[in-house]
Amino acid sequence: MIAQAGNKGDSVRSDCHVQLELKDSGGIQLSIKSKVAKLFGRHIHKLCNDVLQHFGIKHAILKIEDKGALPFVMAARIEAAIHQLIITDNSYLLPVHDGNDSLTDSDIVRRSRLYLPGNNPKLMINAGIYGSDGVILDLEDSVAPDKKDEARLLVRNALRSINFYGTERMVRINQLPLGFEDLQMIIGHGVNLILIPKCETAEDIKSVDSKIAELLAHSNTEIHLMPIIESALGVQNAYEIAAAADKVVALAIGLEDYTADLGAQRTYEAKESFYARTAVVNAARAAGKQAIDSVFSDIENMDALQANVKESKSLGFVGMGCIHPRQIGFINDGFSPDDSEILKAKKIVEAFHIAIENGSGVVALGSKMIDPPVVKRAQKLIKLAISTGKLSKEWRAENV
Repeated sequence: MIAQAGNKGDSVRSDCHVQLELKDSGGIQLSIKSKVAKLFGRHIHKLCNDVLQHFGIKHAILKIEDKGALPFVMAARIEAAIHQLIITDNSYLLPVHDGNDSLTDSDIVRRSRLYLPGNNPKLMINAGIYGSDGVILDLEDSVAPDKKDEARLLVRNALRSINFYGTERMVRINQLPLGFEDLQMIIGHGVNLILIPKCETAEDIKSVDSKIAELLAHSNTEIHLMPIIESALGVQNAYEIAAAADKVVALAIGLEDYTADLGAQRTYEAKESFYARTAVVNAARAAGKQAIDSVFSDIENMDALQANVKESKSLGFVGMGCIHPRQIGFINDGFSPDDSEILKAKKIVEAFHIAIENGSGVVALGSKMIDPPVVKRAQKLIKLAISTGKLSKEWRAENV
């Protein structure tokens, strides 16, 4: 009975390959080849023995080729091998990093969300330092079918162990029903938001919402949902999907799969997806949710990215996905209010406060009357400017 997990090869970094063979006798035999053995060899041996002991394994040969794997990675790889050999509901859980049990508000800023492959620890470790509003540990398209089980364990451990520096912790699960297995593994371990891919009906959302409620039956944790619309049918049902559950905080669109479903070629001009994007924005707004645009797949063309962000914002989107850290700054800047927008909003909000203080129901800026929807939009922009660090919370007092 031999099982293997993890990755090996010259290009592998911050990971390890595990081979586990269960025996009837002979105790635990460890064979560890590690480039950091001189520094951490004793700790690696202890971790290996702890994990095996946790699962009640007394006789085994465990071979590890280590390329600098952190403890949460090595523990996940060993556990993945164990799960291939024995049936168990047991889990080996490392301590939760300070702050990784924190919740996020439903309306926090979600300008950028960085996708990271769920079975590649090298890209996860420093994910929180790049400045994206959210980090997505992806269990769907970026993970090979035969690596799904390994990825779930790695993502669970990453959610508990990595310092994400306050970034919202997101996981994209697999398309249902496979996604239920992902939820079973990761719910309750520090995830803030679940992305649900290829949503086509409200039932998709209700079933996920129900499963999460079942898994959190004895917890006060609140987990948000972000459905991803990726087909013509999904676009048709976008409002029902957005309104399907209170836990839905945003509605996203995935243009690679959507254009494939149409049989159209995705282009920089995006004429082929204009209807879908505006439909998703309208559905999200009608349901009181955030509208999130698709990723921009050309990581080399920053000019095209900036143009895409500008158009996306003009359509009503508040953010978009990114697949490389170099895209984050452009996306964050593009979806943040600029100086002229902030100045105009400040004047409107100030006029609103003056009207309230004077007991007037009419808001005027100079000789122009300001309608309530305009005031509300200005207030939201001020809130965004404050949350993105472009305006002080005390801006009114500072203007005096």
